[in-house]
Amino acid sequence: MKKFLDLSSWSRKAAIGSMLIMAFAFVGCDDSSSASAENNEPAALSSAEKQGSSSSSRHCEECNDEAISSSGNAELNGFSRFSSSEKKTESSSSEKLSETSSCSEDDDGYSSSSVILATPCKTETEDNCEYGTLLDDRDGQSYRTVKIGGQVWMAENLNYRYLGPTATLDSSSFCYGDDSANCTKYGRLYLWSAAMDSAGVIKGNTANGCGNASKCTPSGNVHGVCPQGWHLPSRDEWEVLFTTVGGWPTAGAKLKSTYGWNDYYGDRGNGDDAFGFSALSAGHRDNDGDYGSEGYYAYFWSSTEYDGDGAYYMYTNFSKDGAYYQSDIEKYEGFSVRCLKD
Repeated sequence: MKKFLDLSSWSRKAAIGSMLIMAFAFVGCDDSSSASAENNEPAALSSAEKQGSSSSSRHCEECNDEAISSSGNAELNGFSRFSSSEKKTESSSSEKLSETSSCSEDDDGYSSSSVILATPCKTETEDNCEYGTLLDDRDGQSYRTVKIGGQVWMAENLNYRYLGPTATLDSSSFCYGDDSANCTKYGRLYLWSAAMDSAGVIKGNTANGCGNASKCTPSGNVHGVCPQGWHLPSRDEWEVLFTTVGGWPTAGAKLKSTYGWNDYYGDRGNGDDAFGFSALSAGHRDNDGDYGSEGYYAYFWSSTEYDGDGAYYMYTNFSKDGAYYQSDIEKYEGFSVRCLKD
């Protein structure tokens, strides 16, 4: 079971870890292979993914060395991977991690060259973004929307109270810290099965049975937990967003909200919110019911499955300008949902 670090103690650990890091970075991609190396961002790749056997897209990767403490525990320089009560024992070699973004045409025909770059529409003094309003007929809640390039996104996290039970839980969506005020602030945190509406309780569902430990291959847009006329974005649709705002290395800074993010060694952790997306640092919920990463990370589900146990998710954090996706997280983690217009 993958865990996340309680970042209330992050500064002390990062200060220790930073003395041990010898960092290097490179970016590489071509038409036939993927670059691979190590970095200090989240989510260790599965053995199959390290071999490049299960991804249909070719990727560029930015990497640097993982910092390992003298006791053999991984000190993940700024990423929430383990709880404060659980340390991960490592071998003599560093755990291989990667940040990825598509840089060439994949099997579905997506190519970064086919995406038109959008012009930033928001500054500290002006806001000229193309906003709209989404009214969710199910509960009467209203959400701001924003057009970014050729896509129209919710500009707020979904807060629909999806209560479908699981085998071990009486609900499958949650307020951070079990505090209802945080649902108003951040929206709800959903298990992947809830984000996909695996139980098929919402009209228009196309992903029946897409839950934990259950491999599925839904076709077309996955309506999931989203309001009518909207859907849970796929991994490729997240990639289109990253490309539209200028590419993954700076997409995080441009998509993060201008408030609510913790500082990083005195540097501003907030984003520019240059396109009105306003990603909030809503954190996550793990399978044990523990919450973490508020102020440090934003995690969003995609509708793209990796295998029976894992699905792709997008994330950005307080200490990096980039926006990334990973595939190795279990489906029972609680992440935010942003819906995309059909």
